[in-house]
Amino acid sequence: MWLEILLASVLGFVIYWFISRDKEETLPLEDGWWGPGTRPTAREDESIRPFKVETSDEEINDLHQRIDKFRLTPPLEDSHFHYGFNSNYLKKIISYWRNEFDWKKQVDILNRYPHFKTKIEGLDIHFIHVKPPQLPSGRRPKPLLMVHGWPGSFYEFYKIIPLLTDPRNHGLSDEHIFEVICPSIPGYSFSEASSKKGFNSVATARIFYKLMLRLGFQEFYIQGGDWGALICTNMAQLAPSHVKGLHLNMALILRNFFTLTLLLGRRFGGLFGYTERDMELMYPFKEKFFYSIMRESGYMHIQCTKPDTVEKFSTWTNSEFRYLEDGGLERKYSLDDLLTNVMLYWTTGTIVSSQRYYKENLGQGWMAHKHERLKVHVPTGFAAFPCELVHVPEKWVKFKYPKLISYSYMARGGHFAAFEEPELLAQDIRKFMSVLERQ
Repeated sequence: MWLEILLASVLGFVIYWFISRDKEETLPLEDGWWGPGTRPTAREDESIRPFKVETSDEEINDLHQRIDKFRLTPPLEDSHFHYGFNSNYLKKIISYWRNEFDWKKQVDILNRYPHFKTKIEGLDIHFIHVKPPQLPSGRRPKPLLMVHGWPGSFYEFYKIIPLLTDPRNHGLSDEHIFEVICPSIPGYSFSEASSKKGFNSVATARIFYKLMLRLGFQEFYIQGGDWGALICTNMAQLAPSHVKGLHLNMALILRNFFTLTLLLGRRFGGLFGYTERDMELMYPFKEKFFYSIMRESGYMHIQCTKPDTVEKFSTWTNSEFRYLEDGGLERKYSLDDLLTNVMLYWTTGTIVSSQRYYKENLGQGWMAHKHERLKVHVPTGFAAFPCELVHVPEKWVKFKYPKLISYSYMARGGHFAAFEEPELLAQDIRKFMSVLERQ
């Protein structure tokens, strides 16, 4: 039996080597029009317009009236967060939202950074653009595009931005100083939603690439998690000569020989290139992969099929939080931060359009898009947070990203890395830049 396993493994590695030989293929850049109606014959307005987040007493009163009419269903005894958001704890959230949450104050916080809008492919694209408050003589900042996912927003990056743009005043060296651009994915918060079917991550990547060019950056760095990881990956596939470096805290590795080794990895992990830390994060397999995916992917099936029909900041931060009555939400986030993120969906009416993104990207099934079969040939750094939904070993990442030059096992943290652990993520981005510049 052992000889058969060994022969099968050798044969598998031969097949893996054959299919994984690097081919530096790129995605076609193409073009698109996602606004309402047919594309105008006139040249698109490329101006960049200042934007300000605003609210009104009418908007807040409307919110309060809706909250007052909200009815709760009692939870099952001892259900904690196993059945979703526990309604006993939800009472506390609703009470705080209705009686203590100050949306006007949060709007002022949102406006601390400069906001802008610009038309690209028929859509009004919102972004914040934060420049360093000061630069050492003769230095230029590194342009860094940071892309959020669902159910997040550009607000996820508010605590990491000063660590990147003003490191010296936050206890870090000024070796790397960034100029940070955080766009909203079309259909999220203040970015206009597509009026056409088919708006997926590749279309988003192309729009964000055009945004960076419009801002005057011919070369730039990109960073993302969740949908942001896929969008940034697509940007690197579309325009590798413009992307100087790609940093991710999540990776979707779908076409990979190593995924077939999971069942044998418990016994032969070393043979497959797994480290001891990989083994800790991946096994027992049924709990870390199968049950975890079954528990946390129900929303995905709904949104891949019927997105117009929605709590992820708890279990996506740490799966063990499902055993807590309050879902552990306030262990990593403040209610003000969580509700500000919620308000960015509610005030803009974008929860449905944001969910449609799942159908456009995943509704045709796995491996249905060309980008899923292409590798990424730009220098890449990866931060592996221990409470991410699924752990991705270095070997897997390197399969998709052959120019992986930095891989870090992070000390703590989960899916919403910038929101949850801004200091750790900033440190890893800086580490990646140092490795990249030494090459």
